[in-house]
Order: sequence, then structure tokens, then C-alpha cells
Amino acid sequence: MTNDLDLTAWIGRSETRSERIAPFPANALAATLDRDDPEYADGSELPPLWHWMHFLPVYKLSDAGYDGHAALGGFLPPVPLPRRMWAGSRLRFLEPLRIGRALRKVSTVRSVVPKEGRTGQLVFVTVGHQVFDGETLCVEEEHDIVYREAAKPGDPVPPPPKAPDSWDFARDIHPDPVMLFRYSALTFNGHRIHYDQPFCVTTEGYEGLVVHGPLLATLLLDLLRREKPQATVQSFEFRAVSTVFDTTDFSVHGAAEPDGRTFRLWARRHDGALAMQARATIA
Repeated sequence: MTNDLDLTAWIGRSETRSERIAPFPANALAATLDRDDPEYADGSELPPLWHWMHFLPVYKLSDAGYDGHAALGGFLPPVPLPRRMWAGSRLRFLEPLRIGRALRKVSTVRSVVPKEGRTGQLVFVTVGHQVFDGETLCVEEEHDIVYREAAKPGDPVPPPPKAPDSWDFARDIHPDPVMLFRYSALTFNGHRIHYDQPFCVTTEGYEGLVVHGPLLATLLLDLLRREKPQATVQSFEFRAVSTVFDTTDFSVHGAAEPDGRTFRLWARRHDGALAMQARATIA
């Protein structure tokens, strides 16, 4: 697959985006998550992970691929595999991001690794992101992206592991199409698997609309914020394990480690399967 294209040539490629952080996305996401936050305004602290609504790549509609994603090329390596997903991230929150500030995000391709999986060829791309307020580094992130072959009839689907059966706190989530549409709009995510149900079922072979991986991660940290509203999140890491669809409800769970500062977080599908696992530390 990559014999004629040296994807490693993209390692080290970097881009910088700058943006004045407006309050509307935070207020809109708070409403989407059914939060009762005070209104976000200039000077308000942006909650952890909500920077994902900012520094977004904007591409013309004519530049979109068949699935709504931007066509291959540009900053990310042009991996010749059609399916792309956010596999996981590792983040450190060093200083607050504040609404109204002009912030800068620097992104760098750190690795490109081809592999062979049960369903065919895979390529894992890791991108590093750093968000600055002036010269102050506020957020540091490693973002893992996996590219896959197109779905084929009869592809084996390995059963996902079971989610833990005990927890300290939890919340049930109803992932209706309105929630998914709102999150897609707030993150300028044109990927059709999140809002185009016929495309999901007939073209991609899914059961229904796919719940965004970053939305699952946001719901996990939102659960922790509801449980520990005065805490400051210092680090967060997550890994997607299995797909969640809008056809059934799911739940998010948390459990404290003995140190009282570390929390295991996970998303549990309606069938008891583990959808996402995560870990956060707070101060």
C-alpha cells in the first residue's frame, strides 16, 4: 500500500493555527451536554477538552471526500485508506485557556506506522498538538489517528472486552441524532457517519449513526467534572475500544483510585461491552 508513497516523509511536518476564543461554542456545548453552567464570556476558563471546538481546519465543500472528510493531502499524510477514526489521545492541562484570548495551536506529525490487522491494512498516525497563550504552553496533546481499509462483507468483528462491573459514579446517555448533529457542527466535522444514517448503514455497514470518539471522551471528563466540580484536571488519556451507535443508550462511569487524585473512567455500551477507557488526574 505504501510502496509508492513514503508516508514517513510527513514526520516532522508542522502547521500553526491562531484564533481568538469566542464564547459561543462553549455556551452551545454546555447546552448540548445539558449542563447548568453560568454563561461563558470573555475571561471565563474553557473546560478541559473544549479546545477541540477551536483551531479547526476549514476546507471548501468541493474539497470533501466521499465520506465528508477533507480529501487526502495537506498537513496530514495522504494515507490511501478510506476509513479514518480518532483512536485516542494523551493530554496535559498546564495552564487555563481563557475565552476572549488570542491563542495559538502548533501541530506536528510525530509518527506514521503501517500495520497489518485482522481486517487488513492499518496506518497509525500520531500528531502532537501544543496550545499557547502568548509564549505560555497551556495544553499539550498527543492524538492517535488510525486509517483502515473499506468495510467488506464478512469481515470478522472481534468481540470487545466487557466493561468493569463496579463503579463509584455513573450517568446514562441518550445519544440521539440531535446530540450528534450538534457536536458535528460545533467541531466542523463533516464525516457522514455521524449524521447520515443511510450512508452509515448502506455504505459503511454500521448499525446506525456513530457516536464521535471525542464526544465520548468529552462525556467522560464531563462526568468527572459533575462529580468533582471544584477539581482541576491535570491530565487525561483515553483509548477507543468499540463503536457506539445512536440506536441504543450507553453509560459513562468513573471510579477513584486509592490516591484520591486518579480516576478510571469508561463508557459502557448497552450490551455491557467496553466502548472507551480513560484515566484522569486532578488537583
